[in-house]
Amino acid sequence: MATFTKHKLSGSTDGKGIKVTSNSAGSGVAVHTAVSGTTDFDEVWLYAYNSSSASVNVTVEFGGTTSPDNTIQQSVPAQSGLYLLVPGLPLQNAGAVTAYASVVNVVALYGFVNRIDQ
Repeated sequence: MATFTKHKLSGSTDGKGIKVTSNSAGSGVAVHTAVSGTTDFDEVWLYAYNSSSASVNVTVEFGGTTSPDNTIQQSVPAQSGLYLLVPGLPLQNAGAVTAYASVVNVVALYGFVNRIDQ
């Protein structure tokens, strides 16, 4: 029987938001590194807050940098609360989640993972 445990994003300090300080592919800010191996996996939930007065495009590199199969691109509205970017997608084998934005230092990422042990 599978067990679920909730964890903070590995790129977060004490569960705080992760500021997106990069604006280029392949050099995004570290958000999370999934559990190693191929038996267990992390269910990733990721939200963004945009503090600027205009929409900002955010790209999440999910387990790789190849577009479109490893990237999720969203326009995050200005000052509209938390905006869902990753809706519980599974990741394993130490896959990395990174992010960059069209404008730096205005988007903060929040979230958690449900670690599923099988």
